Amino acid sequence: MELPYTILDVFTKNRLSGNPLAVVFDSDHLFDGRMQEIAKEFNLSETVFVQSPKNERHVATLRIFTPSAELPFAGHPTVGTAVLLALKQRITAVRLEEQVGTIVAITERTSKVSGHARFSLPQLPERIGDAPAPEAIATALGLQADDIGVAGLEPAIYSAGVPFVLVPVKDEQTLASIKLERRGWRSVFNGASQKVYAFTLAQNDRNALIAARAFVYQDDLKEDPATGSAAAALCGLLSEHYFETDGLTDFIVTQGKEMGRPSFIEAQVKRENGLLTHAGIGGHAIIVAEGKLYVDDE
Repeated sequence: MELPYTILDVFTKNRLSGNPLAVVFDSDHLFDGRMQEIAKEFNLSETVFVQSPKNERHVATLRIFTPSAELPFAGHPTVGTAVLLALKQRITAVRLEEQVGTIVAITERTSKVSGHARFSLPQLPERIGDAPAPEAIATALGLQADDIGVAGLEPAIYSAGVPFVLVPVKDEQTLASIKLERRGWRSVFNGASQKVYAFTLAQNDRNALIAARAFVYQDDLKEDPATGSAAAALCGLLSEHYFETDGLTDFIVTQGKEMGRPSFIEAQVKRENGLLTHAGIGGHAIIVAEGKLYVDDE
């Protein structure tokens, strides 16, 4: 069986930065186990399998896999695949079916091999639990307890489909100094999520509001260069505890600098009467490689 695939870099305008993504086409007949094996073979943070949509008005169904598990939703696979399908089909509105719901991505072509996509979250972010104690979080991140917190924000667990422990730290120097204590990670983060999104107010980029780093426990504890689902969760915390006025607010999250893969995630929230009524994620993507995947028939 030959399956065409494309590699893109997402949340960036430049190749070899941002977050890499594999998109595999013609995958309707793949069983879950084979998709999981292929995702493990690519060994990227996520691999997307494009399948025929259940609704004929939609463009595709997306199955999203990490090297170890399937996800109901993820930001950089949605942005990257939307850009790719828009380039291939010459369309601007890309309707995608994901486990979290139907997503309509609005796209713009920037070249033959690159574009931009933005979409409203099908599931608004909400607080789903309490974070571990600040002292325990600080130890797991190689920080001091007084490094935790910024601008009155405190750690909490939020989810827009994928839960994250959101951890504000006092400044960008503290964010850059994080050194993970891998031993005991699972015992500290033993609640609704073992995924940690550390963030602070950006100081060194005038265009960005937030600087962030993501640490995701799968088979191992790894850093992720750009995490749209975490930025989506962060929209919930910021809407409730940072943004003070109603209306539409656009902001940018920078991530991946410490990994040498700078990324820029565009986020948007809308508040009405103090409540979050809309949240969205967007960004750029660019094609890096294309090829064929050879797999044995199942």
